[in-house]
Amino acid sequence: MTGSDASPSFRLAYVPGVTPSKWVRIWHERLPDVPLSLVPASPDEIYGLLRGGDADAGFVRLPVDADDLSAIPLYTETTVVVVPKDHIVAAVEQISPGDLDDDIVLHPLDDPLDWEKLPGRPALERPATTADAVELVAAGIGVLLVPQSLARLHHRKDLTYRTVTDTPESRVALAWPEDRTTDLVEDFIGIVRGRTVNSTRGRAQTPAADGQKSKGANASAPGKQNAGGGARRKPAPGKAGGKATGSKATGKSPRGGGAKGGPKGGAKRGKPRRG
Repeated sequence: MTGSDASPSFRLAYVPGVTPSKWVRIWHERLPDVPLSLVPASPDEIYGLLRGGDADAGFVRLPVDADDLSAIPLYTETTVVVVPKDHIVAAVEQISPGDLDDDIVLHPLDDPLDWEKLPGRPALERPATTADAVELVAAGIGVLLVPQSLARLHHRKDLTYRTVTDTPESRVALAWPEDRTTDLVEDFIGIVRGRTVNSTRGRAQTPAADGQKSKGANASAPGKQNAGGGARRKPAPGKAGGKATGSKATGKSPRGGGAKGGPKGGAKRGKPRRG
């Protein structure tokens, strides 16, 4: 980690469909003095931003295209099919790829899904972007398979979407240049991983806080000793100790009392002597 390289602000890039608002809110709560700026980018542009230093970290879809970037997988998205509202698919909650055999399935050039074989029938041309493909769906040209977040992003009143089972899924990850893992990047990693502000792996825990914790632990130790130790404290010789272990306190002779309990106690507990 190269804390000396940390910039006074943090630039976070993200691809379409990703909503970073919850992590940004936590950032502002924990680091109110460090501005965070959002940088929207296409799937192709975001890697150039990260490598060129125009973004400190970014939300991308896996797989990452090179080994010079570190990435932490965050979540997997459901795959859905975008169709006109009067399409037969709209009558059910989910379908299988085979249900699209008679449909033209559009395959945009920026498709984030890794297909071995696209369902349905292929279109004559591939749309340039997902947004273009959505327009074609609205025009009745075909249907479109995308991560659910992109279906929501390009929502239209005349379109709907349904879950498709047994299809590739998009995985969203946080990525950053491996050689620029700054303190601010580490802070953001802690946020997306759900670490608390006092996590031992975060930077929010200062030496002062550690000292207070140790002091508090030491201060509580005598209290525990006094609470339990008072009853266990050995009495001074010749005082109440004899009563606490004697026959009046327990109704029985103390163990080993044959040696100290007098001749009578010894006669009862000992064996008779032979003549």
